[in-house]
Amino acid sequence: MKKVLILTGDAAEALEVFYPLYRLREEGYDVKVATPGRRVLQTVVHDMEPNVMETYTEKLGYKLEVDMNLKDVNPEEFDALFLPGGRAPEYVRTHQKALDIVRHFFEKNKPVATLCHGPQLLVAAGVLKGRGVSAFFVLKPDIEMAGGEYVDGVVVDGNLVSGRAWPDLPEIMREFLKLLRG
Repeated sequence: MKKVLILTGDAAEALEVFYPLYRLREEGYDVKVATPGRRVLQTVVHDMEPNVMETYTEKLGYKLEVDMNLKDVNPEEFDALFLPGGRAPEYVRTHQKALDIVRHFFEKNKPVATLCHGPQLLVAAGVLKGRGVSAFFVLKPDIEMAGGEYVDGVVVDGNLVSGRAWPDLPEIMREFLKLLRG
């Protein structure tokens, strides 16, 4: 059975954690959620409310008991990596172990999926040079400064599947599952 790692933290976008978690389990994959601290993860819900703010709003989302601490992750044991967005990547990228894990998946050409602010981990890990990648539009300058090409929409570039935000999840998961199945 193939194993997939979801690497995230507090303030991850709820849909971007739960949708892939359950969809991958539904397909029979062994999925583990890892965070910088093994405990209950607090997700958030981001939504655009044009009459309220020019950017997204944030509300508390569901909680999830995580499977493991980031420091206990052996990336060799996993076949694929999923990086949800939300505010979690901003914090998770400050952990060297998280960057080492991300680099492992790119060095071994294993499937990686990400969306929204998840590419902040890819930027920090230095794995975007020459790659097409999508993200929430505010990350365009970060992606370009990291040597990547920002794409507005779901994109597959080698082992990497990326999208803008949670509305892209059906297409992202369809492409990610194709990579997992080989």
